[in-house]
Amino acid sequence: FVAYRGQTELLGPLRKIELYEMGWNLKDGLRECLVAAAPYGGPIALLKGHYRRSPSARPQLEIYSSSGLPLASFPWKSGVVKQLGWTVSDDLLCVQEDGTVLVYDLWGGFKRHFSMGNEVSQSQVLETKIFHSPYGTGVAILTGALRFTLATNIDDIKLRRLPEVPGLQEAPSCWAVLTQDRQSKVLVANGSQLFILDNTACTPVTPPGLSPQASSIVHMCVSFSYKYLALLTDSGHVWMGTSNLKEKLSEVDTKIKTPPKQMAWCRRPKSQQPSAVVMWDGLLIVVGECKETIQYHLDDDSVLVPELDGVRIISGTHHELLQEVPGACEEIFKIASMAPGALLLEAHKEYEAASFGKCFLSNFPPEQFVSMCRDLRVLNAVRDYTVGIPLTHTQFKQMTVQVLIDRLVYRKLYPLAIEVCRYLKTPEYQGVSRVLKHWACYKVQQKEESDEVIAKAVSVKLADAAGISYSEIATKAYESGRTELAIKLLEFEPRSGEQVPLLLKMKKSPLALSKAIESGDTDLVYTVVMYLKNELNRGDFFMMLRNQPVALSLYKQFCKHQEQDTLKDLFNQDDDHEELGNFYVKASYKDQRLEARVALLQSAVDEYYKAKNDFSAKTTEDEMRLLRFQRKLEEEKGEQLVGFSLHDTMTTLLSVGLHKHAEQLYKDFRVPDKRFWWLKLKALAEKEDWEELEKFGKTKKSPVGYLPFVEVCIKHHNKYEAKKYVSKVTPEQKVKAHLAVGDMEGAAEAAIERRNESEISTVLSRCSATTDHLLMERLNRAKATAVKK
Repeated sequence: FVAYRGQTELLGPLRKIELYEMGWNLKDGLRECLVAAAPYGGPIALLKGHYRRSPSARPQLEIYSSSGLPLASFPWKSGVVKQLGWTVSDDLLCVQEDGTVLVYDLWGGFKRHFSMGNEVSQSQVLETKIFHSPYGTGVAILTGALRFTLATNIDDIKLRRLPEVPGLQEAPSCWAVLTQDRQSKVLVANGSQLFILDNTACTPVTPPGLSPQASSIVHMCVSFSYKYLALLTDSGHVWMGTSNLKEKLSEVDTKIKTPPKQMAWCRRPKSQQPSAVVMWDGLLIVVGECKETIQYHLDDDSVLVPELDGVRIISGTHHELLQEVPGACEEIFKIASMAPGALLLEAHKEYEAASFGKCFLSNFPPEQFVSMCRDLRVLNAVRDYTVGIPLTHTQFKQMTVQVLIDRLVYRKLYPLAIEVCRYLKTPEYQGVSRVLKHWACYKVQQKEESDEVIAKAVSVKLADAAGISYSEIATKAYESGRTELAIKLLEFEPRSGEQVPLLLKMKKSPLALSKAIESGDTDLVYTVVMYLKNELNRGDFFMMLRNQPVALSLYKQFCKHQEQDTLKDLFNQDDDHEELGNFYVKASYKDQRLEARVALLQSAVDEYYKAKNDFSAKTTEDEMRLLRFQRKLEEEKGEQLVGFSLHDTMTTLLSVGLHKHAEQLYKDFRVPDKRFWWLKLKALAEKEDWEELEKFGKTKKSPVGYLPFVEVCIKHHNKYEAKKYVSKVTPEQKVKAHLAVGDMEGAAEAAIERRNESEISTVLSRCSATTDHLLMERLNRAKATAVKK
């Protein structure tokens, strides 16, 4: 347990520990105040004079730490407040009569507001309860129409209107919110009847063993864990049991029949002793398993704050903790105890040897002892009056270190948060780095220092911190109206992908584009370019791209696939005649109308000449000439030709017998002789026009030789025609020609005559041992002679 420095008073099985003498100076104490204290030693909110309605005498909202140090104070200028409460993240909720909920931070800064719905607004709020559920912080409201409306998570508002309570003619005597099976329900008392309201039904329930003397349930409270329920009846009996109303734990008669101000559970986790605290004006009664009660007189108006392992009691002058005495403490401190802890305490008193004593324990691992000592030092540090977070060890373990650090950061206690992180050896990215990031975000919002001073301070402080995003800090600076400071901070951000979005948001487009290009991330550059395209007018956009060649090149690639007209405009602006010519040529292929195609090609010719690219210009003019020729021939002969290449046009003409027109193209477009002869040769062979082929072969000496004549004839299975051209084949190709027509004797003669070993071997490989025996002997003799030479 934490070594509390205040006084401790034993009340039977309970102890009452003084946490603080309150630092606030409340003239009338807590009288006529709405009070809300956050659990886990959280802050306290007071709304003084909440009943006032006059503009000249407004209520005053004040926020304090648990030790009573002021955090915020301001006059309340909004509507009538019915309830105050704290969220799990220490934000203050103020529920107004009209169903509007206003959210403030720990320092009194307004954050947002939300409504609990039209029905609540119209029928007004009678009562409200703020509760914590597995989903977050919830708000439950009883309206003037005697209906309940529930929101289980204020960060994701989903309003639920619960079923009507039968026979309810006026406000119920008491009600509470239960959380069971991850569902929030409302338990309502109407006289002696109890009902549970969930999403779909209103179910009557009966607590087992409730005193028959009771005619009405006047107060109820649910334990911190929602597992237990306490009911106070008009006969003064307190019934305690499980919240599912299936098991009774005990029932005690308080002997007081007037309704109390407050009631709360006071039970440690895993404890076997149920106990509840009931408070009237000036009197506190603790009821438990036995029939006897413990009474404690209160000097001032007080408020009970339920905790995980006890109840805090806050008055105008003191802050105390009431909790069950832990078993370990009882063993140590009870009279004549011989427990190991008691003996160690005596040793510490006599010899100051508590820490030294652990060295003599052979089977006790020291890690647990060291860890506990560290925890206690941290708890004592945060419990300090100037910090004001009085946590027990049980609460600390439930809360976790991360949440404690968050709370210190939220209170702007950055040095202490860093020391806690280092002392508990929290991983840097979860600890020191995270705290420093929050510090920097707070620092950049300070108006009294210059941009240069803050930027330098942040860079020096965060220089060695790992995993910090400067872009988040720069965003805070920008949101605070400090654009130049944000730009300076972004210079420290090593990741361009983090810099660029904020630069765009700040309208620093040229810088954003430069950073994106420096990153080498193509996708990031495209993102910036597309953003600029939508934000800037066309002229400014193009001008910016001209100053960034990489971005311009990428944008051109995009336009080639997505925006052809934009690509043309870019080339025009840059006077890039070469690319404009290419653009017009590509565009011509997409247009099916001849006139439009020719017009586009003419534009391309003009641009090529401007670019002094005579070759491209002449080639494009040839294309136009070919198109016109194709159209003319198409009209005269009815043959589909427009759009064909020169090669395909000649091939088509030759295949349909229009040899003169093909030859005209051959001459007009200066087609190489070899190319034209190959085209005509193949076309005639495919038509099997052997007579025309023979005439063609005799017109002049073939520029491709005569072996192709042989091969096309054989390809079309005409050996007879092929033999006509064998004699014309050059000596180097004779063997191939004879073999092609199956003339083994002629192939052998040609090979022997040339005395070429390779050709002789080729002929030998084609001979048959049975039919060409003599020829093979002759070839082998010739091969032997050729090898000797």
